[in-house]
Amino acid sequence: MTTLFLTVGLPGAGKTTRARQLAKEHDALRLTPDEWMIPLFGEPEANGKRDVLEGRLLSLGLEALRLGTNVILDFGCWSRDERSAIRWLTRSVGACCRLVYVPVDPETQRARIADRQSTTPEQTFPMSEADLARWRALFEEPDAVELDGDEIDGPPADWRGWREWAAHRWPSFV
Repeated sequence: MTTLFLTVGLPGAGKTTRARQLAKEHDALRLTPDEWMIPLFGEPEANGKRDVLEGRLLSLGLEALRLGTNVILDFGCWSRDERSAIRWLTRSVGACCRLVYVPVDPETQRARIADRQSTTPEQTFPMSEADLARWRALFEEPDAVELDGDEIDGPPADWRGWREWAAHRWPSFV
């Protein structure tokens, strides 16, 4: 069965390294927004354009799954709702979704980010201690049930379905 691998984790966890390994192991299309943002917009966030880019990459990934190609979404997906929406959308095209959680302790994260910023500054962006602490507080770590992948929670109460929620979260998703 065609599979979407969804990397989950904080900056500096090693998600992209793991995504590259998965791409080779599973002959998969790897979609990594970080590799598109700076070349396209000159900066990593660019006033909400990251959400637009992720929506287009998500649509592209779902089309590739429909065509029988394995896909890796190297998004990070910090919230359970994002992960549930992507898992639901993946199932809606007849594929399976596997979460690939890449945890990282704060010390390793800081070291990796410092190394990245000193060796390839053109491929990354500044991240302060305050940023890292704020992001760690926002991150919803997946539990065993979510990682198992059988059950998908329903969308938040204000939403009719995951497709509608995804179109709001990623404005260019179609």
